[in-house]
Amino acid sequence: MTFQQTEKIKTLGQLKASGFVSKSIKQEMRDNLITALKDRSKIFHGIKGFDETVIPDLERAILSRHNILLLGLRGQAKTRIARLMVDFLDDFIPIVAGSEINDDPLQPMSKYARDLVASQGDDTPISWLAKADRYVEKLATPDVSIADLIGDVDPIKAATQKLSYADEGVIHFGLMPRAHRSLFVINELPDLQPRIQVALFNILQEGDMQIRGFKLRLPLDIQFVFTANPEDYTNRGSIITPLKDRIESQILTHYPEDIEIAKEITLQEAKLSETQTNNIDLPDQARTLLELITIHARDHEFTDEKSGVSMRLSISALENLMSTAERRMIINQESNSRIRLSDFWGIIPSITGKVELVYEGEQAGAHEVALDFLGKAVRSQFLQYFPDPRRSEKSPSGDPYGTIREYFAAGNDCLIPMDASESSYREVLQSVAGLQRLVDSAKSGAHDMYYLMELVLHGLAEYDILRKDIAANGLSFRDDLADMLTDLDDE
Repeated sequence: MTFQQTEKIKTLGQLKASGFVSKSIKQEMRDNLITALKDRSKIFHGIKGFDETVIPDLERAILSRHNILLLGLRGQAKTRIARLMVDFLDDFIPIVAGSEINDDPLQPMSKYARDLVASQGDDTPISWLAKADRYVEKLATPDVSIADLIGDVDPIKAATQKLSYADEGVIHFGLMPRAHRSLFVINELPDLQPRIQVALFNILQEGDMQIRGFKLRLPLDIQFVFTANPEDYTNRGSIITPLKDRIESQILTHYPEDIEIAKEITLQEAKLSETQTNNIDLPDQARTLLELITIHARDHEFTDEKSGVSMRLSISALENLMSTAERRMIINQESNSRIRLSDFWGIIPSITGKVELVYEGEQAGAHEVALDFLGKAVRSQFLQYFPDPRRSEKSPSGDPYGTIREYFAAGNDCLIPMDASESSYREVLQSVAGLQRLVDSAKSGAHDMYYLMELVLHGLAEYDILRKDIAANGLSFRDDLADMLTDLDDE
């Protein structure tokens, strides 16, 4: 039904005359998905990297009219997917006006709706429910009770309305009855107590439920979507086997399998200000390095692989990275800025709180482990543009790093202040002999010149050609052997 049609239909009689046919929510979603597939419409807007894996599984589950369990590590868009399933609902459905549980006027279920239809017949007033209002979400926590999900007897209602406890009117409906004809999402399902999970058996298998000692059965029409993290199965709770058996489709989610897709997701989800977007240049190399940090964090020996590393790490890190450049731009009263490799030291707070470490990682400290993620990512990116310095020294064509080695061997150092103005930053890098010539020979383009010039210094430090010292005000690069000789001369 369109909004214009719903405006004309206000009573049960008018609804019957319109030829409206009631459908279950699962059939409704199936029909709308079939239409979308035939029209080749975009499905699950904003979800990237799942086109060949998760989304086809979801489509098959909806076509099969299944309840769904989305199983995956943290930050794999499980809740986002569940919320987007609202798009497969009809724009509006009719309900008995005033019904707490979205009673279908053609198939009234609650005592309130049955009594109203019995007394007013075709004059029964109806209202229309938009699809956005047919979404119910509950975060499963250990304190969730049967009354929260299903309902209970309300003694206050019984007293104020002078009703017997045997009267259906004393029932206070829980979330599930209120989600009748709706999409009901339960996040972190394993955190529900096992005895509460048992309460879901009937509704999933037989499609009905009971409240307390009442004999009534409510044949609820609900599309269930559950989300869970495999970590929960061992660390906090578990989905009991009979419940898993009743959830027809279990769909595994995953992290982006392609770094370009990961970059798209991060940029799409990051909340950047207009100033940051318009006035700060973000090189593609910087976006790549950001994703490499997350990839290395997932594979690192100090990271708990069962916990995973969320895409929220990359998103928060990008926000911090842009803010680092913006802060420097404000301090130097500049109108524009550009992301530098040294700006990545500003994202450490975005990493330390988002990674679950094993015992050895806890001993090393979250800050040191985060620096190691960054170091490994820098090493990976360095080798994408420049030769391995351990092998190039013995290359018959000559060492491409020879001039740079000689510069630092002569006792020179390079200090890159964190808050240096753009002109000062470029001047520091240009002062290192052979650095710009090496980058030019890499044919990487002048547009990313200074990012790559700094990448050379960081890369050589990762391979122990140079020593990198991190201070509050900046980064310094020097040759260890030259420092030792200088100290001996002083003595």
